[in-house]
Amino acid sequence: MRGQNRLCRMMRSPRSLLGSLLAVLLVATGAIAQMASERVPELSGPPTEMGEVVVEPMPKWVVDDARKERAYPDQPPVIPHSIEGYQLSVNTNRCLSCHKRELTQESGAPMISVTHYMTREGQMLADVSPRRYFCTACHVPQADVRPLVGNTFRDMSEMGVGHAGSE
Repeated sequence: MRGQNRLCRMMRSPRSLLGSLLAVLLVATGAIAQMASERVPELSGPPTEMGEVVVEPMPKWVVDDARKERAYPDQPPVIPHSIEGYQLSVNTNRCLSCHKRELTQESGAPMISVTHYMTREGQMLADVSPRRYFCTACHVPQADVRPLVGNTFRDMSEMGVGHAGSE
């Protein structure tokens, strides 16, 4: 009963309740800030003067239209031409103007995979599946640059694994 009276009194005086909440918030913020300064390392480093920064030129795109060998099975093929200025939105997909099944005869471009015309359940569709509509989610153009990370990938055939039945 006594605790209920105290709560009722605090509810009657909103100023004291607000004051208590602000005090708790202030103490909690200070404690968190002190803990963060002890545990979180400085990420930005020492302040430096602003000045001129040398910027590397934009890399040139590989635009030789040559199909590239894939590094592993089911790797999405890279785009061997420039796609600068291509519109790729919910309403328009310029890639499909050449790579769609019906248009490859005229354009000479490779047809997109039949898997792009399937639902997740394997049901064939008359048009490109909405989940495969945004080409650049998987396919990327190549720039003529030095790799950021060295590649140590080796194909299975280089590792001494032969084709099935090749004994």
